Amino acid sequence: MTLVLVTALGVGGATVIGALLGFCFGKINEKWNDGILGFAAGIMLAAAVLGLIVPSMESAGRSGLWMTVTGVLAGAFFLNLADKMTPHLHHLTGVHEEEHRNNSQIDKIMLFVMAIAIHNLPEGLAAGVASGGQDMGNAVTVALGIALQNVPEGMVIISPMLLSGISRRRTFFIASMTGVVEVLGTFVGFFAAGLSGAILPFALAFAGGTMLYVISDEMIPETHSHGHERLATYALIIGFLVMIVMDMMIG
Repeated sequence: MTLVLVTALGVGGATVIGALLGFCFGKINEKWNDGILGFAAGIMLAAAVLGLIVPSMESAGRSGLWMTVTGVLAGAFFLNLADKMTPHLHHLTGVHEEEHRNNSQIDKIMLFVMAIAIHNLPEGLAAGVASGGQDMGNAVTVALGIALQNVPEGMVIISPMLLSGISRRRTFFIASMTGVVEVLGTFVGFFAAGLSGAILPFALAFAGGTMLYVISDEMIPETHSHGHERLATYALIIGFLVMIVMDMMIG
C-alpha cells in the first residue's frame, strides 16, 4: 500500500511541479510559446507511441491487436466529439465568453488540457497495476517514466492559459486537476489490478489516439500559423528525442 501511495503522489505531483515551474517563465511571447508547444507536441508524440500505443500492442499481443487499433480510433473519435464541446468549457477558465476576443484560442487550449487529463488516466492505471504486481523494480521504472513525462506536460500548459487571459489561480487549479486525474487512476489500477489489466491495452491505445488527434489537429497547425514553423519543427523533434532518450535511460 505504501508503494502505491508514493507512486500516486509521485506521478500526480510531477504535474503540479511542472505547473509551478511553468509559472517561473510567466507569460512569454508568441515565438517562444510556439517553440514550447512544439516541444510539447514532440513529447506527446513520443509518449503516445512509446508510452501508450507500443505498450498496448505488447500487452494485447498479436491476437489482441484489434484492441489497440480500436482504442486508437476510439480515442481520436472521442476527442473529435470533445472538440465540439469545448465552447461549453469556458466556465472552467473564468473568462466570460462575451467579453473575451480569443474564445477560439481558449477552445484549443482547453482541448489540449483535456487531452493531457484524458491520457493521464490510463497512465495512472498503468502505474497502479505495476504497483500491485510483484516486481517492485518494474513498478518504480513505470512510475519514474510517467513522472518525468508529466513535468514538462505540467509546464507547457501554463503559458498558453495565461496568454489567453485565464487568471493565475485558475490556471494552476486546472493544471493541478490533470495531475489529480492520474492520482485517481493509480488507485483504481491498484485496487482493481485484474480488471484494469484486462482493459489496459484498450485504455492505453485510447489515450494514444487522443494524443495523436490533438497533435495533428490542433498543436502542429497552431505552432505553424505565426511564422515560426521552423522553430516549432525543431522543437518538436527535440521534444521527441528527449522522450526517446528518457525511455532508453529508464528502460
